[in-house]
Amino acid sequence: MPRWECAIEGDDSQFDRVEELIVHQSTEHDRVSCKVCGTVVPDGYFAIKHAFDEHSRAEYVRAYDASAAEVRRRENIKESVESAADMNEVIDRLEG
Repeated sequence: MPRWECAIEGDDSQFDRVEELIVHQSTEHDRVSCKVCGTVVPDGYFAIKHAFDEHSRAEYVRAYDASAAEVRRRENIKESVESAADMNEVIDRLEG
């Protein structure tokens, strides 16, 4: 049974492997501009990763008008993806 769901703009596509999800998000959805610094990144995992690796929680909350629960949800998504994904495979697939 698929474990990973896209959930970008109501996209309910599901994937057995997280690597498939990340590639899907990076290639099938528009890129988004970070509301903190303006950097353009793929939506989904890479947008979440950028926000929490490059900015403080406070900056994220202010820029996105996010609640503590929304911040925790995205931090949990980032942690889940990073603990399961083979990022070398993802990079190879996106570059190839």
